[in-house]
Amino acid sequence: MIKINNLSKRYGPKVAVKGISFEVRKGEIVGFLGPNGAGKSTTMNVLTGYLSASGGSAAIAGFDVLDDAIEARRHIGYLPEQPPLYFDMTVDEYLGFVYELKKAKQPRKKHLEDICSRVGLTNMRSRLIKNLSKGYKQRVGIAQALIGDPDVLILDEPTVGLDPNQIIEIRNLISSLAETHTVILSTHILSEVVAVCKRIIVINDGEIVADDTVENLVTNAEGAMSYVAEIEGDSDEIIPVLAAIEGVEDISPDGENTYVIKACEGADIRSAVFLAVAQNNLKLGSFTKMQSSLEAVFARLTKKGETDV
Repeated sequence: MIKINNLSKRYGPKVAVKGISFEVRKGEIVGFLGPNGAGKSTTMNVLTGYLSASGGSAAIAGFDVLDDAIEARRHIGYLPEQPPLYFDMTVDEYLGFVYELKKAKQPRKKHLEDICSRVGLTNMRSRLIKNLSKGYKQRVGIAQALIGDPDVLILDEPTVGLDPNQIIEIRNLISSLAETHTVILSTHILSEVVAVCKRIIVINDGEIVADDTVENLVTNAEGAMSYVAEIEGDSDEIIPVLAAIEGVEDISPDGENTYVIKACEGADIRSAVFLAVAQNNLKLGSFTKMQSSLEAVFARLTKKGETDV
């Protein structure tokens, strides 16, 4: 449904996007992540037709966003970080305006009724947008993106500025949209990705550095592993035994008879720990790998830091 092939974008001498490629299939909700200046917003702007690419191609529902721009845009619903609302219009007036602007072909009355029902705006249609809460303004923004029944929804920071209850409501709404739409979600909130997305794409310094499911990224994250061991006995005896194991970088007590063992990057210390414990007649109660968080994985993937674009 979304296909990007060797896409690049230059701003003068600065290359913001460096030949990236990825696809998003029908019905997927994909998180598109990256630190500030990584090229995330530039990629989104090329996808929506706001910017032209310097090289490569991008297509929505099979239509090139440059060569078939009008047709490609008919298949896109876009919610920017700041929803494009007219505060002095009522919800009904605004959605009617967007309907005309998009030249939607669905029966107007039923189409707008269905959208308002879906996003929870039925009882707000006569209200001025300026009098709505932040959460309802976001719902209006999502409603305008749904007008015309586009195949692809591109949502940029859809829950920014919302309170916890509103965030849950918008997340549930986004999850329901995958039943009939392909969704690409750009956000800085990693917990949002875990809650909504099955797959994430991470961009850093203009390049794709990860493209996988959340579970695989966390499970297969490269770098040093840490383990939690429960060992009975005197810590003054246990710590030197563990520290002497080849591949162990650090030992930290973590409560009574519990130790966090950090391995050197790339080292597998599990067998060596079991052997050392047995040879020194220590009692090992449990030995488990500490689960990496998505935050830790993201930090590792983007450790080059922020760029200037």
